[in-house]
Amino acid sequence: MKIRLALLLTLFFSVASVAPSFAAGERYALVIGNAKYPDAEAPLKEPINDARDIAEELKRDGFNVDIGENLTGEQMRRAFERLYGKIKPGSVALIFFSGFGVQSSRQSYMIPVDAQIWTEPDVRRDGFSLETVLGEINSRGAGVKIALIDASRRNPFERRFRSFSAGLAPVIAPNGTLVMYSAALSSVVSDNGSDRSLFVKELLKEIRTPDLMAEETLNRTRVGVTRASRQEQVPWISSSLAEDFSFIPSGSGPRPASPPSTPVATAPAAPPAPAPAPAPPALPPVAAPAPPPPPPASPKPVEAAIPPPPPPAKPVESPSPAVVALADDPTIKNLTTKLNDNPDDAAALYRRGQVYASKGAYELAIKDFNNSLRLNPKDVEAFNNRCWARTVIGDLQAALKDCNEALRLRPNFVDALDSRGLVNLKSGQNKNAIADFDAALKINPRLTSSLYGRGLAKKRNGSISEGDLDINNAKAMDPNIVKEFADYGVQ
Repeated sequence: MKIRLALLLTLFFSVASVAPSFAAGERYALVIGNAKYPDAEAPLKEPINDARDIAEELKRDGFNVDIGENLTGEQMRRAFERLYGKIKPGSVALIFFSGFGVQSSRQSYMIPVDAQIWTEPDVRRDGFSLETVLGEINSRGAGVKIALIDASRRNPFERRFRSFSAGLAPVIAPNGTLVMYSAALSSVVSDNGSDRSLFVKELLKEIRTPDLMAEETLNRTRVGVTRASRQEQVPWISSSLAEDFSFIPSGSGPRPASPPSTPVATAPAAPPAPAPAPAPPALPPVAAPAPPPPPPASPKPVEAAIPPPPPPAKPVESPSPAVVALADDPTIKNLTTKLNDNPDDAAALYRRGQVYASKGAYELAIKDFNNSLRLNPKDVEAFNNRCWARTVIGDLQAALKDCNEALRLRPNFVDALDSRGLVNLKSGQNKNAIADFDAALKINPRLTSSLYGRGLAKKRNGSISEGDLDINNAKAMDPNIVKEFADYGVQ
């Protein structure tokens, strides 16, 4: 009897030890949806709905879920710390992030809504490295680590340093990790206009399929997204799982609509900059006050067939909605306040010029770059950005001088090579454009704008097949690149 009892106890503990990841109490998830980035033209439509849908599904699958919406850097840091504090040896830890992501130094960074990113080093300062987060989770003893990242979007920060590589980078993760990006490496997904992403739609469909291992769930998600997008979006997967894991454990039976024992712990979602209030109808914020009417006794009355009443003052034209929107942009407001306090703040002038340029207000951008260069005549970044802005509006001779000066100050400056290639492309100097784009691509082979520009220049120069290859590769990495060049006046 003792032998039989000992055998039963041995079998019991053996079963418990091989399947710790199936226990509902040992599943932890952090779900983040960041949509309201002040530097973006408009809030993202998908992240909040996607985050809520994912959180509800994970709760039904036995995860203890913490969900955060529109988290600042400090709020994201606290959310990760809460996750780290819950993890026990052998538990499952899952991260879902939807928002903007940026790759820098071959790492992928999740970006909080209050990030102040002007140069590439700012990405590493304000963003959260996926590799670092997974490493920290692993150090706490998690047996299964899963990261689902829907952040392969073209974002406003990348336009501020034109040598960026689009999309996300491959992740070097510890053993026992399963990572999925919503799009291929170094590529971005165009906005489909929906309030939910195709990636999450397919992912939820597969998660709800019983008796699937996690790797098969994600593989089927990739196939579904690829088919539904007609191969325009192909998610990326990396796996080093050392044990079987299923989102729906085998034999778990019907799932309740929402487990009452696992409430959603929502982090505060207070974006740093509230949505701008609408302009008062009578007087927009940027309009100058109207001058007082002239005295009734004018020395030179206006002649008319029928004597009119005293002429009214000439009305001040109301600014266009675009001008009002720029004035209400929180980043521009903040920089303008700094410049009101100190008109000679060269850094604020340069940064406001960057924002104006990224929003298509090129004349205002050039004005700020002019003043920035007046204060700092050797600012190579300002020369390059003014070159680019002048190119877009068609001031090609002045643009060429700016790019040449930037390259004189910093030889082999990849951003300036890319900008000068655009100058030459618009000027019809196709051979010079190819040479500039070639030089830029030698430094950064995944510089989408140079790849697409070189393709156009090659086709114009008679190399149709080579040009088409470059263009197709660029479009595969960034579906928005065609529209971007069209906005520059190049098709």
